[in-house]
Amino acid sequence: MNNQKHIDLLVVGGGVNGAGIARDAAGRGLSVLLCEKEDLAEGTSSRSGKLVHGGLRYLEYYEFRLVREALIEREVLLNSASHIIWPMRFVLPHSPNDRPAWLVRLGLFLYDHLGGRKKLPGTRTLNLHRDPEGSALEDQYKLGFEYSDCWVDDARLVTLNAVSAAEKGAQICTRTEFVGAKRENGAWSVELKDVRTGAIRTVRAIALCNAAGPWVNKVVGTMKDTSSRRNVRLVKGSHIIVPKFWEGQQAYLVQNDDKRVIFINPYEGDKALIGTTDIPYEGKPETVSADESEIEYLLAAVNRYFKEKLQRTDVLETFSGVRALFDDGNGNPSAVTRDYEFDLDDEGGVPLLNVYGGKITTFRKLSEHALQKLAPYFPRLGQAWTRDEPLPGGEIENADFTRFIDRLRQRYPWMPRNLLLHYSRLYGARTPNLVGTAKNLKDLGKHFGNDLYAAEAKYLVEKEWAQTTADILYRRTKHGLHLSEAQKAAFGTWFEKTYAGSRSVETVNL
Repeated sequence: MNNQKHIDLLVVGGGVNGAGIARDAAGRGLSVLLCEKEDLAEGTSSRSGKLVHGGLRYLEYYEFRLVREALIEREVLLNSASHIIWPMRFVLPHSPNDRPAWLVRLGLFLYDHLGGRKKLPGTRTLNLHRDPEGSALEDQYKLGFEYSDCWVDDARLVTLNAVSAAEKGAQICTRTEFVGAKRENGAWSVELKDVRTGAIRTVRAIALCNAAGPWVNKVVGTMKDTSSRRNVRLVKGSHIIVPKFWEGQQAYLVQNDDKRVIFINPYEGDKALIGTTDIPYEGKPETVSADESEIEYLLAAVNRYFKEKLQRTDVLETFSGVRALFDDGNGNPSAVTRDYEFDLDDEGGVPLLNVYGGKITTFRKLSEHALQKLAPYFPRLGQAWTRDEPLPGGEIENADFTRFIDRLRQRYPWMPRNLLLHYSRLYGARTPNLVGTAKNLKDLGKHFGNDLYAAEAKYLVEKEWAQTTADILYRRTKHGLHLSEAQKAAFGTWFEKTYAGSRSVETVNL
């Protein structure tokens, strides 16, 4: 990247909102640079509950606009990325001590009809003593409801948006810190630092978009003569991963004693993902972790409903994320709006757009609205386009993933079923790009355990900005959950030897 390079839009933050905005803007003809001080999705966007959903509980807070938009987006995203997003059925056992059954039925009726549901099946009532979905639950729960939402691989959603943005001309600069910016001669003069070398570079941009999530106000604080009129509310959400303890592919949504709802979802085949908490957070987002009290809270919520009682020793891993919510003045963290807000500062006709709040499900609409805010500064800006164009790998006819898998089996008869499913779920229609000319497993290179072969690591380094073992094992994939400590160490040794100092092609040639 040459000093004083002039671009149209500089986006700060490599989470789902930043990547979505960069993709949308590049597709409308703007020259775009996205900078991220760490890895794509290293913060909040890889630490979510991994759901594309309308937010059933938000109906209680009268967030009808947000829920409707999210429900509409649920089907848009399902069509655009059916390899990383797929339907999931949620069982909601009813307790007479909690919300009355009529209120739950009303909420589910609205949920089924508010967003014009087309693909997903509607709600059904369950007899938990008779229907198999109730077999794992305590006998005191007789009535239940089952409804639809969708699962998403959140970190891959971010990466695929970045890949799409790059293919449309955007520069994606990971491990590149936003140092500061000032308005100068009708544009922004921005300093960026390569965090690995310490080198400082300067870029000139017509507009800035600050999508730094929990760091949004920190970014504002680095700029001269600029301030934000918005406050951000940091809320910590923690999850635990345990071995899966029920039969079937259904997920569960249960209510804890404090009226909060907890998701219990099948995860990575043989595991369960349980969360989340909602706790005000004042620490550094970089150091967030699950407290023992949160782990106990989640275990207690599960044990209230299920016959099999989980112990602390069942917890395999935990993760926490910090959500940067727009501070609407509500004292209850669970009631703080998940809607998004924009703060536009265009002093001297040089715009800075700060993004507050939002949720994974609505990132695409948030991106469209961000471009609407910036449109007056770019008279030749193209039209909105992301609704009907699939994300990379999502170029699957009629979004029919089952038929797509069958075609891959015919193309790669030598590939084990689990490996084929792994590749197709992460890379979709671009699986052939990874497999290349391989005719057997040996052609995929060194095998590190489970479904991890050298060919995949090479692909992720060259095509998806992976630069560390954590980038590969925990964000681009979830291999880290399936490898032993010895296997992970062996992969780390090989990776450092093979890719020491490597930079992905798109980052080097800026």
